Amino acid sequence: MKITICGKGGSGKSSVAALLAREYARRNRAVLVVDTDESNLGLHRLLGTDAPPDLMDYFGGKRAVTEKIMAAMPDPSSVDLVGETWTIDAIPGDYVARENGVRLVAIGKIHDAGEGCACPMGMLARQFLDHLDLGDDDVVIADTEAGIEHFGRGVDQGADVVLMVVDPSFESLRLAEKVGDMAARIGVPLYYILNRVDLFSAARLRRSMPESSRIACEIPPDPAILAAGLDGRALEQSHPGIVTLADTLDATWRGGA
Repeated sequence: MKITICGKGGSGKSSVAALLAREYARRNRAVLVVDTDESNLGLHRLLGTDAPPDLMDYFGGKRAVTEKIMAAMPDPSSVDLVGETWTIDAIPGDYVARENGVRLVAIGKIHDAGEGCACPMGMLARQFLDHLDLGDDDVVIADTEAGIEHFGRGVDQGADVVLMVVDPSFESLRLAEKVGDMAARIGVPLYYILNRVDLFSAARLRRSMPESSRIACEIPPDPAILAAGLDGRALEQSHPGIVTLADTLDATWRGGA
């Protein structure tokens, strides 16, 4: 099962990705987290790993990938950056960080001022996810950048499900409408996760959300999650909302597989 996780900046995407990855590891699933956010510097800490080298370096680095894309203009989509189909076990070990049954790959990061846009990373992220050949019990969780650019890059098109993390804010509500429309256009199932909500804000969101029936779980404010995020510590605990989410995804995936 390939899952992409999206939402506005600060909504808690990376926390949800880490908690869900650990939940599936506890279920003895082969779990790969793919960090497709070129500006996220903390996901590896939430998973309890070191930061892996950029996977883009395996393909020659950002400059080499950019040159391949530019050489194919005006049809950059014709470039095959990845080539072979990979299983989770076949990913080069030097580019994988591991801890507690979870593997982490980072597509690439912006390291220097003026180094150029992140478009090559977006294309590599899409092709890498598309070229993953998964077993029935494998789970891939892609943590995307804030907003909806990943939809424009096509990263979500190969997903089996899109999860949007919604926090109690007007911006999240409006973004939920847009994400719902985009997911419907590419034909990928979508679930919403209400994050950092109390009884009042959860009720307000449910009244205002598009397709509130697609809300898979609610996660109340949790001091342990907040402290781990502030300290850069691993999120190791099980969470009732994430258990419910994994149960829902498993039922949907296995029922449609």
